[in-house]
Amino acid sequence: MLLQVIRIKQGKDSTLSEIYLNHQFICYGLEDIPREHKIPGSTCIPLGTYKLGFNRDGGMNGNYHDRYPQMHRGMIEIQDIPGFSYVYIHIGNTHKHTAGCLLVGTKYVFEKGDYRLEQSVTAYKKLYPLLVELMMSGEVVMEVTELSLMP
Repeated sequence: MLLQVIRIKQGKDSTLSEIYLNHQFICYGLEDIPREHKIPGSTCIPLGTYKLGFNRDGGMNGNYHDRYPQMHRGMIEIQDIPGFSYVYIHIGNTHKHTAGCLLVGTKYVFEKGDYRLEQSVTAYKKLYPLLVELMMSGEVVMEVTELSLMP
């Protein structure tokens, strides 16, 4: 199964994307900006295709388990990104919340030169169970591509 992250716009410090699951629009995504040389916690995921897996260790996993006990099966980790580790799909609103991860939201706004997501919890509750179901039955990959990035 395929999760597509298509980058569509870039702000000063943020990159906005559309997220599709099996070619159906699900929500928007937000990351840091692309950089020629990686800055830990401030660089978006490189373009490419990556396997999704569960990470059931660490504090973030515990926090999400406590917050969503009926739904949570582990953090969805974007695996085998060269030079990156512990990259998750999670809740957040601005590039300051990403730390190199992919945030999700149902809406976005552009203000003061950057993109901000809204209704992140709603988007996460929509996307997460869909991914869990697919991941439990087989491999799910995430493809990161981009259009010409514009503000």
